[in-house]
Amino acid sequence: MILLSPLAALGRSTLALLAALGRFAIFTGQTISHLARPPFYPREFGQALLQIGYFSLPVVGLTALFTGGALALQIYAGSARFSAEAVVPQIVAIGMVRELGPVLVGLMIAARVTSSIAAEIATMKVTEQIDALVTLSTHPMKYLTLPRVLAATLVMPMLVGVGDVIGIYGGFLVGTERLGFNATTYLKNTADFLEMRDVISSLAKGAVFGFIAALMGCYYGMNSARGAMGVGRATKGSVVAAAILILAANFILTEAFFSA
Repeated sequence: MILLSPLAALGRSTLALLAALGRFAIFTGQTISHLARPPFYPREFGQALLQIGYFSLPVVGLTALFTGGALALQIYAGSARFSAEAVVPQIVAIGMVRELGPVLVGLMIAARVTSSIAAEIATMKVTEQIDALVTLSTHPMKYLTLPRVLAATLVMPMLVGVGDVIGIYGGFLVGTERLGFNATTYLKNTADFLEMRDVISSLAKGAVFGFIAALMGCYYGMNSARGAMGVGRATKGSVVAAAILILAANFILTEAFFSA
């Protein structure tokens, strides 16, 4: 029996993982299924657009600006070893648009929005506000989950586009003011090097990351335990899960767009 204890523990962990994946898959399917069924709540949708999109612009802009500048410095320092300093504009552009822009914006949204959604919905559950919605014949997923997930999916490509532009501008500032690049040449090299596929992949990643970030916040909020500790665990778990899924999705999407 002692020898079987580790196997039993492994079995319990595997079954618990599969059960959690099943619950999450059902939750995702239910969320998507509500897209085509009324009623709809445009006011909640509009508020979600403001909270997720407009109010996230400062943190997205600052993150992208400093990342683009730091990236230009790092590329210049590395390429100087091979006398290839001229590639700085091209590498900054492709690095920001293909990878750093979408991923960093996704992680910032996970930190800011996913945690906020999870804490808000978990608190509503603890204070029995979700039960009150059911009593008033209002479907909680229709009222709470769908507007946030839809808003994040639609607004995240815009945030990623803004982050890409600001990140490239940060590299431009460092390149022209600190590293001695000609402004016209820098911009020309950036525009000539980027392809439409790079931009499309960046915006597509943004939509997927927004869907993941909002969905994880809603899922953990809806399934939180009672009490203050439950709210804290739901908030922490949602951010961790969203960040991991965003990084995993980034790898899959990069493979899909650029494997050839």
